[in-house]
Amino acid sequence: MLDQPHDRTATASLRPLAGKAALVTGSTSGIGLGIARALALAGADVALNARGMVCEGGAMAKELAKETQARIDYVAGDMSDRNQVKAAVSEAERRFGRLDILVNNAGIQHVEPIDTFPDEKWDLVLAINLNSAFHTTKAALPGMKRRGFGCIVNISSAHGLIASPFKSAYVAAKHGLIGLTKVTALETAEHGITCNAICPGYVWTPLVQKQIPEQAKAHGLSEEDVIKKVLLKEQPNRKFATVDEIGALTVFLAGPGGASITGTALPVDGGWTAH
Repeated sequence: MLDQPHDRTATASLRPLAGKAALVTGSTSGIGLGIARALALAGADVALNARGMVCEGGAMAKELAKETQARIDYVAGDMSDRNQVKAAVSEAERRFGRLDILVNNAGIQHVEPIDTFPDEKWDLVLAINLNSAFHTTKAALPGMKRRGFGCIVNISSAHGLIASPFKSAYVAAKHGLIGLTKVTALETAEHGITCNAICPGYVWTPLVQKQIPEQAKAHGLSEEDVIKKVLLKEQPNRKFATVDEIGALTVFLAGPGGASITGTALPVDGGWTAH
């Protein structure tokens, strides 16, 4: 009996998010999947999200549940469609009975000079990278306020703090996401809700891998030179961050240690934005 308090402390330390429920948008690959895995390993029930087929998402959820020993569901929803965005939040709340943690991670990229940037690509990047975060937040806040707890993490970017050529829509959306983060934090500070933005530099993900040939074409360089001279040029540690690092920070923000951290934009960029 004497060692029970120690056991409870150890359990809380290992699974600090036990009893919490999370939705991570755009979470069937890359950063989103890494965050979902980290939240699940920390004890949270997690809803994966993508616009793909339910059978494919369900299989991934089942695989992640087996790996993490957590409850993992899949909620389909196209983050460019506001009605599907709202429905995804409602469905996650219905399945878990609550939604404590919202991670707005869904994002796409298009690299092209402004004067030839397709209008439809601009609209799509803004819809998925910025508008969806507004709609998920709006849908999730009433329940979080009723329960007196909530954690919203917006996955912005180092490009939410600085700019690079050929990424007008992405940079605009990620800057806007930091602004939304600050407003959300101010409006919810007295409701036990936090809202922060994580601003990764280059993380080794399928999205970054896709950018390499696009950047090579835009700059007239080889793919190897794009990595050395473009992607990691301004990242002082000269290495890609990992999805595990982003996941660990998300868990911290959602746990007890992040209770008083709100309205911030946290770079995870190897010193890029320290210039």
